[in-house]
Amino acid sequence: MGQRWRAVGVLAAALFLVNVVARLVTRFAFPDDDAASDRVSLVMFLVIGLILAGAAFRWGADRPLGHLAGDLAAAVGVALALTVFVGPLVVGENPFGGGAGLFFAQIWLYLAATAAGVLIGYLILTALGRDYRSRQLKRYAEMRRSRPRRIVRR
Repeated sequence: MGQRWRAVGVLAAALFLVNVVARLVTRFAFPDDDAASDRVSLVMFLVIGLILAGAAFRWGADRPLGHLAGDLAAAVGVALALTVFVGPLVVGENPFGGGAGLFFAQIWLYLAATAAGVLIGYLILTALGRDYRSRQLKRYAEMRRSRPRRIVRR
């Protein structure tokens, strides 16, 4: 059980680290360029989506869908809270400095990127038949085929 939560914590930390790196790149490499800042944000969201697609692909093979969804939701929730409240402080900004519109836009964009990443990773896993449920059904079918048929006499 502790190993499971450790993996969730590492995933949340990795997602937050991607955001911090993107904020630092924007702050020091492109301080006054809004177009470059938007490109860095786009790359950040793509990297976050890819990380979550990989996590969904890897974890989906070993965990039932309920556990997988809970683990990924916990990691995304913690990473989102850190990204929204702590991320701006790392580069010396106020989390609410851009107003409510920017604050909530950041949340919605983050959730959209994470949902897309998880969905892509899990759909690929399911299409390949390597998800937990498909493997479980395959084992059941093999077990049923391996048993000899019972002959019923009248």
